[in-house]
Amino acid sequence: MGIEAVKGQKVDLTRGNPGIQSLIVEIGWHAPADMEIDASAFLLGAQAKVSGDDDLIFYNNPVTPFIRYKDMTAGGSGGLKHFEIELGKVPSDTMRIAFAVTLYNGESRRQTFGQMSNAHCRILNRATGEELMRCNLGNHFSVETAVVVGELYRYNSDWKFSAIVAGFEGGLKALCGNYGIEVEDEPAPPRTEPPPRPAPVPSPVPVTPPPSPPLNLNLRKIELKKKGDSINLKKSASGLGEVLINLNWNQRQGGGLFSRKGGVDLDLACLYELKDGRKGVVQALGKAFGSLQQPPFIVLDGDDRTGSVKSGENLRINGSKVAEISRVLIFSFIYQGVTQWSDADGIVTIHQGDGPDIIVNLDEHNNRKGMCAIALIQNVGDETFSIERQVQYFSGHKEMDQAYGWGLRWVAGSK
Repeated sequence: MGIEAVKGQKVDLTRGNPGIQSLIVEIGWHAPADMEIDASAFLLGAQAKVSGDDDLIFYNNPVTPFIRYKDMTAGGSGGLKHFEIELGKVPSDTMRIAFAVTLYNGESRRQTFGQMSNAHCRILNRATGEELMRCNLGNHFSVETAVVVGELYRYNSDWKFSAIVAGFEGGLKALCGNYGIEVEDEPAPPRTEPPPRPAPVPSPVPVTPPPSPPLNLNLRKIELKKKGDSINLKKSASGLGEVLINLNWNQRQGGGLFSRKGGVDLDLACLYELKDGRKGVVQALGKAFGSLQQPPFIVLDGDDRTGSVKSGENLRINGSKVAEISRVLIFSFIYQGVTQWSDADGIVTIHQGDGPDIIVNLDEHNNRKGMCAIALIQNVGDETFSIERQVQYFSGHKEMDQAYGWGLRWVAGSK
């Protein structure tokens, strides 16, 4: 059993364990089912501030080359979140990683962390599962809607953890402001009484004011979590605009089931059907890269054959041609390598103009089949696209085609 830490205590993690390369920071709790609690991590520089929007790790920005967010919640009244950290890959300018839990819309729902119980933070050796440290957060909270659990930080060549356990009022927005991120306001819900006056937000650690204005982070990202979840893309006065579909995945190199020179070849592609009845596929296989200005008005930017392109792969749809497109099925397949979708941890992000990013995590797996239908985009009238989550697995193009009724004739192809 690891060290039992208390509020304010600092714990050595690697000094007595020099072989540790990877950690899991686990945060768990129990709370009423209607409380929407989540965990996040802030990647901080020397001034205890973030340097970019991507330095906030949470459910809609879950992956960097050295840290990965995972929701391990199994249902019921409990929550369980993991942050997997590769210590050797943490950039030298990331001095601290602060971990926090936040309560969504706590003020308007009259909910606080005083209703949370059995909250804890554990740090594990990811390779062995050994518990290195445990901190029970206790019942220190009353009106708070955000809690800084603690900070993982460098001390010379070692890593330590500081159990801060400090509360905020103001939820994620206040917490982001403390670390140098300016959050766009959400529309306020209707109220039947005047809102309470805002309370001052304490800072859990001394910080130096940032030399530049705070970053502007749009947290209005929407995750489609279950099959059938759907949303319409936002249309501005100038039209729908370009729709960018990005696929990213765990591009780990070296040993393991995905071991091969250059990494796994995970491809992004789509089936399309135009309003005039023409149908086809856009994919690297067969070099069918499509066209943005000519039918099918969809283009694949390229093919990452090596797994080395950190931005993943991208499909682009010409939104000004939405009236000519009937439907598009976004899918991915493993061209080479073992079909371990559970290791790939794929994530698809759909960007469109100034609307919210739409997220589809490939968090349901079938490692026996090498193709995954991810999202169905359909023309729903008035020049609008709807996007519906699928995440369904198939043995190949033909089986997927039959399931969605595309009616194409398939032959073997190669890159």
